[in-house]
Parts: sequence; C-alpha cells; structure tokens
Amino acid sequence: MNLGWGRLFYVLLVPGGLLLLAALLLLRPAVLPAAVAPVLRFYPYAIFIPGTLLAARLRSSRVLFALLVLALAAWALQLFPAPDPAATVIFEVLALLLPLNLATPALSREHALFSPESGWRLGLLSAQALMVVVLCQPELAGPARLLAATLLPGVGLAGVPQIAQLAFLLTACALLLRFAVRGEPVDSGFLWALPASLMALLSGGDFRSAWLATAGLILVVAVIENFYRMAYHDQLTGLPARRAFYDAILNLGERYTLAIADIDHFKQFNDTYGHETGDQVLRLVASRLARVSGGGKAFRWGGEEFAVLFPDTPLDKALHHLEDLRRVIEHSTFTVRTTERRRAPRRGQERRAPGAGRARPRPQQKGGVFVTVSIGAAEPGPRDTSLDAVIHTADQALYRAKANGRNRIESGPAPGNGRAPQAGPVVVRRPS
Repeated sequence: MNLGWGRLFYVLLVPGGLLLLAALLLLRPAVLPAAVAPVLRFYPYAIFIPGTLLAARLRSSRVLFALLVLALAAWALQLFPAPDPAATVIFEVLALLLPLNLATPALSREHALFSPESGWRLGLLSAQALMVVVLCQPELAGPARLLAATLLPGVGLAGVPQIAQLAFLLTACALLLRFAVRGEPVDSGFLWALPASLMALLSGGDFRSAWLATAGLILVVAVIENFYRMAYHDQLTGLPARRAFYDAILNLGERYTLAIADIDHFKQFNDTYGHETGDQVLRLVASRLARVSGGGKAFRWGGEEFAVLFPDTPLDKALHHLEDLRRVIEHSTFTVRTTERRRAPRRGQERRAPGAGRARPRPQQKGGVFVTVSIGAAEPGPRDTSLDAVIHTADQALYRAKANGRNRIESGPAPGNGRAPQAGPVVVRRPS
C-alpha cells in the first residue's frame, strides 16, 4: 500500500503507540491503588476471550494465533511463579520464544482459520510446550543454563536473558521493515505488541499478565482498525471507498458539486493488455484524482468509476478544477509494465454509450498508452436537493460525455430546474 509519510506515521502511532504510552503511564505499582489489584487479575480475561472471538469472526488468523501465544505466556508465568525451581527455566525459554512466536504470524499472510497452516502453527506450539517440560528436568540443567548465557557483559536490560533480548531486537527490525513496506494497521499492531510483551518480562506479579493483555489489546484494536480500513478505503487505489463517500455526504450543506469520472475504454485496456495493466491504470488515475484542486475529494465509486466531491462549491467553479484534472490525466505518461498482450477482445463486452467499441487504447510511445477520463458533474437544484437526484444527473452527464466523444466534461442541469443539459469545458485535443 502506497502511503504518504504523514499518513504512514499516523498509522504507525495510532492507536498502538498511544495504547502502549497509556500502559506505560498506568501499569505501575506506584500509580495503581491497591484496590485495583483484583480488577487487574481479570484484565487478561477481559481481553483474550473477547479478542479471540473477534479475531475469529473477522477471519484474522494472524491476530488469533498471536492472542493464543500471549494468553499461553500469561498462563505459564502465573502458573509457575518464582521461586519455583522450574520457574527460571520456563521464564528463560518463554523470553526467547515469545518474540519468535509473535514474528511467525506477523510476517506471514492471512489464511483460513481451519487450514494446514493453522495446524502447523498449533503443532509448533505443542512442540514448544514439550520442549519446556524436557528442559525443566534436573538432568538437563546444564543445557538450560545456555539460555541465560551472557553475550556482552554490561549490555542490555537486566532481568531478561541477552539471547532473548537479541530475539526481540531482530523481530522488531523485521516487523518495522514489514510495516514500512505494507503500512497496514495490523502490522503496526504487531510492532507495538512486541515492546508490550517485553515489558511483561521486566515486570512482576500481576503486572506481567497485565502487560501481555495490553499487547493483546493493541492487536485487537489493530484488527478493528484494519477492518475499518477495508470497509472505508479501497485497497487497490488507496482512495476512500463508496461507504466513505456516503459518510462525507452527511456532513455537507445544501451547496456542493458532485462529479463522476470514468476511465475511457477501460475494458479495452483489460482485453488488450490484461488485468494487471488495468489495475495499473486505476492506480494512475486514482493518484491524479487524489490531488484534485479546489477542495475536492476523490472516492472510488466502483469498477473504473470515481466520484469527486466539492463541498460548498457551486458547479461553475468546480468545472474549472475538473478541467484541470482532466488535462493532468490526459497528459500523464503511462508505461505498460506487463509483456503479455491479448490478441483478441473478449466476447460480450459492455458498452456504456454508443460507439464504445470503436476505439481502443493506442500506444503513446513504445510501451506506453493514452489514458483519458470522461466526467459528468452536477449540483443540487432549488426544488430537488436529494443526493439520488444529484447522482442521477451527474451520471446522465457522464453518459453524454461518453456519447459525445469521451475525454471531456459534461455538466447536467441542477435537478428540478427544468433547463436543458449544459456541456462542460471543450476538449482541447484528442489522441492521435
């Protein structure tokens, strides 16, 4: 996902970074009163039980497995408190395996909840539990002590084996790199859950389970944020989706301009160059639409269509900004990256308007093609201010732009004013 630096830092810090900061301020013996201690014991149950149910409902196998790892770690630390002889071995093994087990789902992709991958992960946890039981045997005290070996004297955090600290550091680097490449909320959640898990090893008593529950809370909130992003943002283009458009409409007054833009000959792009090139065209147009001037905001409307909303802007002013947008798209250089070209169009192609099948995308230069858009625009009328009427009028204007040659803007009359359709700005040039 391509995000600007500002947006990337926002996704990194919110909400995972804020939750970790709040936990650093609150989860301290000097801050929490003694009366809160019983509540603190139920905190992990309040997070892990609803969290696993929510992760399963949202089909997030990565977060579900991570929550299972954190819950088992909290259970193990509570079941074998110091000074139990086995507690030291369990703590050292857990300190090493905790970051590695968080890295396993964090660096993998989502898969079905009931799949061979899930079986392998559960089998891996079972093998680790067996390994802990074996290392707790007195005759294996020597090999177990290797987990607490000092690699660099005087370096690192006291109370956590250095080999475990190295595992945390390497996992943090891998998670940070993955987030920088993908920029998704769940990746940010895993990144912040890692230091929360480290704080659990540095704490004692009920605060250990509380910190592991905080790591789980960060992941749960991250998966909710990811679900919101999927619902309100288009994953392919990065633009707000149609549901976000309807939310934006709720905050508008009675004066605004709505434009619907459609990529010309988009189906021919797919048939000639393949769907991979079609996706590249969508991303290209979306990147130009995202920078529309005049206070406009672009949305992915569906298919090859986009909506541009100009709040508190009359139609005549919005048309100038739409014409600038049309020119920018027309003069954009687009290079075909795929080498596969289809020899013949598919059967049963749709045609939005008369003459839709007469032309195909032509090469602009070696490996390049023209990309143009047709735009229909409308504003609310004095007698009919409903959104459905404005959408219908803009869609009819788009239909006329297609019928009149494409690569142009047509503006519809304000709904309910009874005027004849008005054409928008005239096309400056056509591809040759």
